[in-house]
Amino acid sequence: MGEKVPESSEYVIEMNHITKIFPGIIANDDITLQLRRGEIHALLGENGAGKSTLMSVLFGLYQPEEGEIRKNGQVVKITSPNDATALHIGMVHQHFKLIDVYTVLDNIILGAEDTKGIFLTRKAARKKIQDLSEKYGLKVDLDAKIEDITVGMQQRVEILKMLYRENEILIFDEPTAVLTPQEIDDLMKIMKGLAAEGKSILFISHKLNEIMEVSDRITVLRKGKYIGTVNTADTNKQELSNMMVGRPVQLVVQKEEARPGETVLEVSHFCVPSKLHNRNAVNDVSFKVHEGEIVCIAGIDGNGQTDFIYGLTGLEKPNSGSVTLCGKDITQNSVKRKSENMSHIPEDRHKHGLILDFTLEQNMVLQRFLEPEFQKWQFIRFGEVRKYAENLIEQFDVRSGQGPVTQVRSMSGGNQQKAIIARELDREKKLIIAVQPTRGLDVGAIEYIHSQLVSQRDKGKAVLLVSLELEEVMSLSDRILVFYEGEIVGELNPKETTVQELGLYMTGAKRQNRKGGEPA
Repeated sequence: MGEKVPESSEYVIEMNHITKIFPGIIANDDITLQLRRGEIHALLGENGAGKSTLMSVLFGLYQPEEGEIRKNGQVVKITSPNDATALHIGMVHQHFKLIDVYTVLDNIILGAEDTKGIFLTRKAARKKIQDLSEKYGLKVDLDAKIEDITVGMQQRVEILKMLYRENEILIFDEPTAVLTPQEIDDLMKIMKGLAAEGKSILFISHKLNEIMEVSDRITVLRKGKYIGTVNTADTNKQELSNMMVGRPVQLVVQKEEARPGETVLEVSHFCVPSKLHNRNAVNDVSFKVHEGEIVCIAGIDGNGQTDFIYGLTGLEKPNSGSVTLCGKDITQNSVKRKSENMSHIPEDRHKHGLILDFTLEQNMVLQRFLEPEFQKWQFIRFGEVRKYAENLIEQFDVRSGQGPVTQVRSMSGGNQQKAIIARELDREKKLIIAVQPTRGLDVGAIEYIHSQLVSQRDKGKAVLLVSLELEEVMSLSDRILVFYEGEIVGELNPKETTVQELGLYMTGAKRQNRKGGEPA
């Protein structure tokens, strides 16, 4: 193990010359990362740059082909997460590792249970968790089941799991990807509090605003290679985006004035029942979307946006109202019939966007494999499918280890998202429904997706965007419809409003008297 180094050594963790190889791809190519005691160190990079892989090596989920890890100057072997835990290294994964039917308390103590003989003792554990919860502002209901609490609360459970195990090095893998703006603010405060206590934090992200706000230093990776480490105080968003993508990136959406044409989508007095309460999740919603415009549904998560999109696309049954698409009433049509004239980029890419155990090329033709281009006499033309997939992969820069034959499950979340967007935009439908299309994407990919949506608008398509990102709402939309408790409470022009005013509508503090139908 080598000679013991005093606690005052500059770095609590050093990952030296780490190389990790998967079939067809070098995920980490000779990367060195150094973490100081008590700092928040951001790991920044594009989708598929190797960030999560590097942290999975530190947590013992992967074994590197080359390189070494040191803790407090000593070389350590981390062959499993148990080794990492013994070294006081903890990780909050991008997709949480919780058991839905267990309580919060049981999930926190699982694998680190106190026992008396053969019996579990929960009393001391409960007290310890309550103390940690109060100390770090991580309020949770210990007796609630995971399946009954919000995503933001589930993340708090994951953080408490790390603190309960007395971890000193905390890894956060894309921790804000599924959080509301308020939950993100809370998490930033919690992370700063943990660092002030002497914890050392590695924070994987590609959201430049968050990194600039919370980190002390930033290490940038690009295509599996180390680009550089900078002090946050000495850099800016433009410089970071250039390091990350390798070229200047437009951080502001470039678009001409909208020229709305004929009505494509008309929603009238639309209601969708709630699965949780005896009232409507969506109540008496009416509006129109015209060709050549981007209309954005904005609101705090959980105010009926998801239920509305499910009702609109056929995933849920509305209980009243109507939907007209291109002049035809499609209210009661099946999902398949509705999709004949609409493209849908869904909110949940795993549940509704992809079949994870299919290959990338199979996912690219999910709705189209019966078209003449891809089948003859009921037999799939595999050569045409391959050619089509390769074209979309190149056009949308979808990165994967084995190209079109890559199993989608093995791809990074951002590249899974790019695959869905490529497939849906290429279908050339009159209405594009894009629900959080840039969730989990880096600045380069966001710039590209925004330009694609504007391009579709300029070709005369109608775009209905649902977004929780206020910057995206303000810069991309031509009109904003604000949802609050299942109703449209405001219709705003992004050129004539502010983020502050938008926030007042989103929280229900302000409301317009709308009469549905045409914009005022």
